[in-house]
Amino acid sequence: MKVTKEFTRIENSAVKLTATVSKEDVAEGYKKTLAKYSKNLQLPGFRKGHVPASVLEQKYGDSLKIESIGDIIDESLNEIFKEEDAKDIRPLPYSQPRLENDKMPEFDSSKDLTYTVIYDVFPKVEVTNFKGITVKEPQVKVGDEELNNELKAIQERNAMVIDKKDGDPVEKENIVTVDYKELNEDGSTVEGSERQDFVFTVGSGENIYKFDDEILGMKKNDTKEFSKTFAADDADKDLAGKTKKISVTVKAVKVRNLPELDDDLAQDVNEKFKTLEDLKKDIMLNLETAKNRKIAEIKNQSLLDQLVEKNPIELPASMVAAEKESRWNMMAQQFRTSPEQLEKMVVASGQSKDAMLDQWTGNSEKMLKSRLIVDTLLREKNISVTPEEIEAQYEKIASENGMTVEEVKDHYKDPKTKEYLIDDTKENKLFDELYKEVKVEKGDKMTFADLFKNER
Repeated sequence: MKVTKEFTRIENSAVKLTATVSKEDVAEGYKKTLAKYSKNLQLPGFRKGHVPASVLEQKYGDSLKIESIGDIIDESLNEIFKEEDAKDIRPLPYSQPRLENDKMPEFDSSKDLTYTVIYDVFPKVEVTNFKGITVKEPQVKVGDEELNNELKAIQERNAMVIDKKDGDPVEKENIVTVDYKELNEDGSTVEGSERQDFVFTVGSGENIYKFDDEILGMKKNDTKEFSKTFAADDADKDLAGKTKKISVTVKAVKVRNLPELDDDLAQDVNEKFKTLEDLKKDIMLNLETAKNRKIAEIKNQSLLDQLVEKNPIELPASMVAAEKESRWNMMAQQFRTSPEQLEKMVVASGQSKDAMLDQWTGNSEKMLKSRLIVDTLLREKNISVTPEEIEAQYEKIASENGMTVEEVKDHYKDPKTKEYLIDDTKENKLFDELYKEVKVEKGDKMTFADLFKNER
């Protein structure tokens, strides 16, 4: 097929392609369409396969021309995109070429056929501007406070919950079972406010009316009525600025019996620990590993954010849509529902699909640009990893997680899982290279807890 073509790049990584198919190929294409129907169509008065072309044209002329145009356009596009010099302007898999303004070209089998299509292509990614980039590294120390917090959490996980003696008062940190209700001015129950056998930890504030302080000192089977005025800026709009009369009955008072911090507790946690000191060393190792990973994550994201800002990328609309759809499907899996059902739930709650996506997965466009930059730099810098480097990764993972190297290798024996490790190692090598090209400064001092406070 003889085709002349002209490509014009337009905004948002789209291409406008104007192509002209020679009149000889147009005539041949139309002839093929006629022959197909003449051979297979059966009309009254004619044997199958013997319908004259003139009759077909008279009866189905417009439809035949439209179909012929479609076939000619499809065939010419296939030929254009097969050519080697078209590799940078081929349409994305999820962006089918569409006629400009949805305008079908005029058809005349005795003339050249010219048409114009628009489609999205892979965006042009050039990462050249590293000027002025400064990455700040948070300064975090892991010490006794963090160790003690972890030990306390272990104690609580291994605690036994036992009933307090009858007559012992409710104190903070006690676990209580209560019945409660809201009362009208005349002492009658506010309909729908009753709750029975509600369990919470005193001091946590995990009850609607936040009556933790009001029940301190009460004993099992005690009932108490009191009025409580809520602040005007209370998070619960139904309570803010109001005074409520409440009745609470204590039905059970329990206390967590924390185990002693000793060798026995360490052995209960894991048989690999022989002493409490073994457990402490393992906790500190895990805390340091978590700290270093988080700091690396923060640094890398800061670097990528600045690269995205300094090296603009025009994302095609279809790529953004495909990315959002992929994230939406993954989110539906996490919620154990279908994408369609999740959207119904989100709309019913008054949120938009895009807002929900940003809340749970971050800004899709920004993250897509970051990934494109990483992929481009990996390719341009020819970053690869050797078998020896993967072996070193196995040893590092084993050391950080208290595992044997063989256990780590067994975890990564699946090819897909190992590919993930290889990709992660490549990215780490890339960032090591990039930090040689930018300025890295000490950032603010912060606690271990502050380092993770924005975690979802």
